[in-house]
Amino acid sequence: MKGRQRGIALLTALILVAIAAIVATAIEWQSQLSTRRAVAVFTVAQSFALAEGAEALAGYALKNSRKNSPQLTAPNQDWAAPYGPVEIEAGAVLEASLEDQAGKFNLNSVVMAAGAGNPLQPAGDAASIAGMNAPLVENDTAVQQFEALLASLNIDTSFATRLVDWIDTDNQPTFPGGGEDSFYMAQAPPHRVPNMPLTSISELLAMGMDRASYDKLKPFVTALPPDTKLNICTAPGEVLDAVSGSRSYGIDPKEMIAQRAQFSCYPTQQAFLDGVSANWKAYVSSHIDTRSSYFRLRTWITIGTTRFTLYSLIRQDQSGQIRPILRTFGTE
Repeated sequence: MKGRQRGIALLTALILVAIAAIVATAIEWQSQLSTRRAVAVFTVAQSFALAEGAEALAGYALKNSRKNSPQLTAPNQDWAAPYGPVEIEAGAVLEASLEDQAGKFNLNSVVMAAGAGNPLQPAGDAASIAGMNAPLVENDTAVQQFEALLASLNIDTSFATRLVDWIDTDNQPTFPGGGEDSFYMAQAPPHRVPNMPLTSISELLAMGMDRASYDKLKPFVTALPPDTKLNICTAPGEVLDAVSGSRSYGIDPKEMIAQRAQFSCYPTQQAFLDGVSANWKAYVSSHIDTRSSYFRLRTWITIGTTRFTLYSLIRQDQSGQIRPILRTFGTE
């Protein structure tokens, strides 16, 4: 009897030890998770603070360039030079580069206000444009320019028509090649068209563009308010050719780089307009400029073995003031 009691006591002691070990392990595991979460939160906060510092540096460079050359935004100015890599503090490295967005083809320019005969009047940003009462309809000249850009890159030109239907405010598919809700609801997964200007060029993927075509087109397009003028001083040769309706600047990219390193703005407005197709000249002359108001800052922050990327869309108003209007982590 006593032996049996001793056996039960021993078994009970073993069970209690096992339970204590399980509890101790659980506490240690939760403690490690809490520590890792705290480190992750701190690292993200630290990286975002460094990224905000990069935005401030970009703002300083843009203000300085605007002060020195108020009528010109060109790739040979200080703002266009990459920054870093610089070790800001022990284990934290910062790199940044600034890119002019007004030097790209604006996807939102394929629409205009109905009855206006001209693209939308300045409205500040895409959100305010979407809230306007005037319906958005196709801007035929801009559509032809976008088709020319797609053709030069060997991309299906029907995406120009599909883009119009994605943005315009009606529900009637454009023939041929267009697509409204009825088209996209049959896709997997099903979705509807937003019927408003794009806020990201990645919406092209939702329209059905394949990744290879998207990657090929991405360096040449942007999503800005439809009234934004093209900066011919920073636009790639492929975009200049698509907008002018000729084949001049995209033939030799190296020559473009050499000319822009030598001259303050290449091509000049007059030289560019001289090469524009006669039926587009009036339109193009009112939709090009040598200044820019929208820039994309790409910031890389490396903390230890962790690397963060922040994309910031920055707007510089007429007074030269800078403010970020869109930030995204990890994706453009």
